[in-house]
Amino acid sequence: MEDVGRQGMVVVSSLEGYERGGRGRLKEDGHDCSLWWRMLSRIRRGVGLGEGSWFDNNVRRVVGGGGTTFFWTDNWVGGVPLRVRFPRLYDLAVDRWVSVKDMARRGWEDGGGAWVWRRRLFAREEAYVRECYVLLHDIVLQTHLLDRWSWLLDPVNGYSVKGTYIFLTTATEPTTRGLVEDVWIKNFPLKVSIFA
Repeated sequence: MEDVGRQGMVVVSSLEGYERGGRGRLKEDGHDCSLWWRMLSRIRRGVGLGEGSWFDNNVRRVVGGGGTTFFWTDNWVGGVPLRVRFPRLYDLAVDRWVSVKDMARRGWEDGGGAWVWRRRLFAREEAYVRECYVLLHDIVLQTHLLDRWSWLLDPVNGYSVKGTYIFLTTATEPTTRGLVEDVWIKNFPLKVSIFA
């Protein structure tokens, strides 16, 4: 199964490419990406779906050793990505693509070497860093475990199309119109739209 996943990533990466400076992260959007990939990226990022889209609200990164989880951009602590919770610090960070493992190794405690900024911080920004220290204080990495994604709608069995369909069709808040429009774009064959 792991080998099949790797082969799938090779196919997607050869078609869609990698972000510059993204350390192996696939491009999320752009004119050189396929329509299919742009739509998938919009769902993942919540573009047009409002802050905290249905997808982002139902997936979490469970950190083991922290080697494959991005410190700033993945949703791994506190319910939202740190770049969303601390946007000013994210803008000032020298290394935005650092892994959780590397940040912990450098030292994310007060006075640790993990915090490298493009300029000296103002008093308000230093308060954000202290708030981040508190959030990270009790985090202990499990080096013998791999990082993984957790689907909150079914944490035992994981993601399923059926479970997602039931969630989207029975949700108390209506799904944003942009998502429905993406599925029913005329560029897709009818049977693909019906399947989606």
